[in-house]
Amino acid sequence: MSHVTTPQADTAQASARDQLRQRYASHFQPFYQGNWTAIFIGLVAFGFFALGVYKLDMTFARIWGGLGELGKMVVLMLPPNPESWALTKVYLYAMLETLAIALLGTLLAAIVAFPLGFLAARNTTINRLVQFMARRSFDTLRGVDILIWALIWINVVGLGPFAGVLALFMADLGIFGKVFSEAIEAADNKPVEGVLSTGGSNVASVRFGILPQLMPVLLSQVLYAFESNTRSASIIGIVGAGGIGLILSEQIRTMEFQQMSFVILLILVTVAIIDFVCSKLRYAIIGARAR
Repeated sequence: MSHVTTPQADTAQASARDQLRQRYASHFQPFYQGNWTAIFIGLVAFGFFALGVYKLDMTFARIWGGLGELGKMVVLMLPPNPESWALTKVYLYAMLETLAIALLGTLLAAIVAFPLGFLAARNTTINRLVQFMARRSFDTLRGVDILIWALIWINVVGLGPFAGVLALFMADLGIFGKVFSEAIEAADNKPVEGVLSTGGSNVASVRFGILPQLMPVLLSQVLYAFESNTRSASIIGIVGAGGIGLILSEQIRTMEFQQMSFVILLILVTVAIIDFVCSKLRYAIIGARAR
């Protein structure tokens, strides 16, 4: 059945459209109107991208040739083979060392960053100068990559896992300090006012007004950092900071591809297990999974 419109109906629809355009004018204007700043920034970013592609010689031919070489390497890596049970035990011990580095570095950084976060937060700091110094210190720590921290500590304390722990500690201290302070600033102030109104001290207001809100969030962030640091600890070993990274680096240099693939597989399985366990702990802390 065909739908027939009358001139009166067309006029009513046009009038309704005009009213909508007048009421929501910003939604009907062309996308480029009022967005010139965003368009300019986008064009500049695209220009830098194109310049980077040109300067780095990122051509399709090189990418295609690289994929071919990658395919050859994958064939050489199969099947993963540790060669012997003795080497398997060495790999497992190195993986446990990597986990220990990640765990100690993460815990030390969280413990130290916890009180420092209160100094860097606006609503709990001693004064603005202390807050400013704490924030800038965290920025400095975060600005140095973990591999650079590893090289620094290797020269200070020597090769081995101790340097790896210190490198993770320094890198995570800057991250935790920023994240913790921002979580403290975002806390609801009403429980704090309630504690203070009953005659409680400032320390009591933090203990009973802020900490109950923060602990699930902070613990969840620490667990996530531990997952990430398990991978980072595998990398810093390449520069001599302990763990399985040094073994992986030696296998790459000596072209022991099947042993290398076994170590990579071991890292992937370990990270997957850590991710699963931390996920369960995280949901136990912050509550049941939303359905």
